[in-house]
Amino acid sequence: MQHLAYARSPESRPRKSPYAEAPLDPDVADEAPTASVLTGYDEVHLVTYLRLLDAEADDWKAVARIVLHLDPAQEPDRARRAWRSHLARAYWMTEHGHRHLLRGGAPH
Repeated sequence: MQHLAYARSPESRPRKSPYAEAPLDPDVADEAPTASVLTGYDEVHLVTYLRLLDAEADDWKAVARIVLHLDPAQEPDRARRAWRSHLARAYWMTEHGHRHLLRGGAPH
């Protein structure tokens, strides 16, 4: 008797999620996207958004330095702007972006 997983056709087997290989620590742009749809940038920065949400209660300067790789002592305006925009995009992902992920991701 065949194992059930092998009895399925290749089309019906679970596919590996393209998000399983999202970089863990990618560089960031000065500002996160503001599009009303999921972008390729969002897909690459899923882990970044999760890390920002997880560290929201922490000091923004430490988060900018560790998560966004920006030095608030050297570039305070840029670091704060990047932190704010990426955190806002992280919230957008929790409210709207996750629906795009469930439908297959960013339009390519």
